[in-house]
Amino acid sequence: MLGQLVPCGGGDVIPLQAKKLLVGRRSHCDIKLDFPNVSSHHCELELRDGYWFVRDLGSSNGVKVNGERCEDSVLMPGDEIGIAKHSFRIEYAVDVGANLPESENPFARSLMEKAGLEVRRPQADAAAEPGKPAPKKQTRRVSSEDDFIMDWLKD
Repeated sequence: MLGQLVPCGGGDVIPLQAKKLLVGRRSHCDIKLDFPNVSSHHCELELRDGYWFVRDLGSSNGVKVNGERCEDSVLMPGDEIGIAKHSFRIEYAVDVGANLPESENPFARSLMEKAGLEVRRPQADAAAEPGKPAPKKQTRRVSSEDDFIMDWLKD
């Protein structure tokens, strides 16, 4: 067994027995959650480099990790995963010598990215051609007040 999902609030423990698991409502899913608010193919759990990751597969009701909605995320032992409105705690042992994934490195992303105000570009785009300036980072603005705040934060 590579780990387990423990239902918050009680219930049967779900063993994680393969390195890649499909979670959803359909009978062919590796982990079948028979609830109407769980999508047919809700999310995927994958063990990579000693850590479990979760990836939302475009579900209607989403995936949360420790209360925050996410598209994909690393799962640390003890993290709470919300699949639709059903919560589980993941338990597993991290392999000795496994490197901490970049997404858990507190300095891997800027505060603007973490706040959802800046779009992260792949490194290949940033280093397009020597001599050309790096592309300008895209920001999402909602109002002129946001413009003022963003300018104040940049100073």
